[in-house]
Amino acid sequence: MSTFSRRSFLQATGLATAALASPIGMPAIIRSARAATGPVKLGCLFSSSGTMANIEGRLNYVVRMAAEEINAKGGVNGRTIEVAVSDPASDWPLYAQIGKQMLEQEKVAALFGCWTSVSRKSVLPVVEHADGLLFYPLHFEGEENSKNVVYVNSPPTSSVLPAVDYLMGDDGVSAKRFFMLGSDYVWPRTINKLLKGYWKSKGIPETALKEEYVPLGFSNFQTLVNQIRSFADQPGGKPIVVLTVVGSSIPDFLREFANQSIKATDVPVLGLDMVEADLEGLNTEPLVGHLNCWAYLQNAKGAANKAFLKQWADYVKAKNVPFKGSVAIDPMVSAYDSVHLWAMAAAKAGSFDVPEVRKAFAGLSFDCPSGYKIAMTAENNYVSRGVFIGSVNEQQGFDVLWQSKDTPKPVPFGLQG
Repeated sequence: MSTFSRRSFLQATGLATAALASPIGMPAIIRSARAATGPVKLGCLFSSSGTMANIEGRLNYVVRMAAEEINAKGGVNGRTIEVAVSDPASDWPLYAQIGKQMLEQEKVAALFGCWTSVSRKSVLPVVEHADGLLFYPLHFEGEENSKNVVYVNSPPTSSVLPAVDYLMGDDGVSAKRFFMLGSDYVWPRTINKLLKGYWKSKGIPETALKEEYVPLGFSNFQTLVNQIRSFADQPGGKPIVVLTVVGSSIPDFLREFANQSIKATDVPVLGLDMVEADLEGLNTEPLVGHLNCWAYLQNAKGAANKAFLKQWADYVKAKNVPFKGSVAIDPMVSAYDSVHLWAMAAAKAGSFDVPEVRKAFAGLSFDCPSGYKIAMTAENNYVSRGVFIGSVNEQQGFDVLWQSKDTPKPVPFGLQG
């Protein structure tokens, strides 16, 4: 197993720069993952340090777990899988630099990585230039369709929109006014731009909207929660918060919201990036009723989820993984699904070459721990996923409040108002 860090990248940079300047003369530093024998390599781009560490870091381990599961059954095309992990340190340009190193020096057959859209956007030109593959396990803003990215999670039409519609409906809270609070980068700003267009199509006036952004890693939400309180006191109907802050800002926001004694019955928060791991260490009793929306929740019913949760708990114990074996989040499951989808495509193609693997995506399906059979078509590299709306409970988790009957077709561009 290889491990990449900022230090190892800098140590290799001089050699990598020379090699990339003259591709014909690029040295064979490490045997190609697409060589005829030996393990085939996969590369991980998930941070174990910085503001994204607590949620991204665990994805390195679940990719390894999936690879070991496949290896135990004989590997792929007669070869075992070797996983190279990295630590891009929540530094967006470093995701691209390490991804380039993995593709061009380590010759990984595919990359699995990125949480924020800004990190994915930084890696996108790298995988497109090298004709590589990036399996991206996060739900995101859509508005992108590259043949070099497998969008394993959901665009807004099958993630954000069902949750907003639920809160605007009679089954929710009949929401009429919306306070948008996000981290300042492409995902929150694009989501909010799409939502403003959607609300306009529903006759919601601009006076019913408020929009604020904070830097990544922001922690002092006292003033902003005061603003939310003032917004809620104004007339015009039920207010909600659409929260798109990410990383360590999520528990910091929730802590301040609870400190100011604002309950979900007063102002519900729809945390679009909020997962079970963000609730670790929090007293969730005053947070009960706040919502999230993902393609998987830990409390999903079914045998497939029970098996996945046991597998993860056993893996954490056996490998001394520095994360709780009792906590599972959507991007972990999406990363797990990603490895299996790649392996199925490579086996179907009988090859690890990207063009052949890509051709094999059409028609693939996999029994996801969520309980849904996820699938790919020849139309694009989007994966059809189910939809869950979760409600915070007192046990630092989410109860399943609503889930879709099936897996809606992902729509890459635009919200359908």
